[in-house]
Amino acid sequence: MTSILVVDDEPAIVRTLSINLRARGYDVIVARDGRTALDVCREEQPDVVLLDLGLPDLSGVEVLRQLRSWSQVPVIVLSARHGSDDKVEALDEGADDYVTKPFGMDELLARVRAAVRRSSGDEAEPIVETTAFRLDLADKLAWRDGDEVHLTPTEWALIEALVRRPGRLVSQRQLLHDVWGPSYDRETHYLRVYMAQLRRKLEADPARPRHLVTEPGMGYRFVP
Repeated sequence: MTSILVVDDEPAIVRTLSINLRARGYDVIVARDGRTALDVCREEQPDVVLLDLGLPDLSGVEVLRQLRSWSQVPVIVLSARHGSDDKVEALDEGADDYVTKPFGMDELLARVRAAVRRSSGDEAEPIVETTAFRLDLADKLAWRDGDEVHLTPTEWALIEALVRRPGRLVSQRQLLHDVWGPSYDRETHYLRVYMAQLRRKLEADPARPRHLVTEPGMGYRFVP
């Protein structure tokens, strides 16, 4: 049974998540503070972690920082903090996704399913297909509506960084590191320019992209 660790000190949130996750067949483990969460991760090795940022002992960001020193378990951050700085910090410390409270249960469950697929090794295959385009990652070939599309090496590096993390919110900083290197932390205009080029080449409607989605102030997400 797939196990989900819920790390939150709000009884109502814990109860709601536990009921909904167990009803869908997940094994739910609860930790009400950061130190307990780290201990549970070491001992139980859950498949996915739902992590609140506002914990009574360690901050959620500190939990992430320690967890990422030895584990790559998918982590979805849950927080009432609406500022993009908090989201970016959590993503940069290794969170896989971020959901702001109050959240819709259907949306959260969809994020959990995507995280479970990642934790089980069901990552992007060499062939990626969407309703608009098809990519062969091994041979670096792309098609839209059956016609081959030329992508530059930088465009390939950028879209591959996204499609190999299907459904995951990837921070601007992470993409800049992956594609251009660690000295390009602040060059976010690079991302705007190259994402616009990719959308023109691959999306059916570049002005309303369905697959290469911007999360304002935070990063980008590939939606299969």
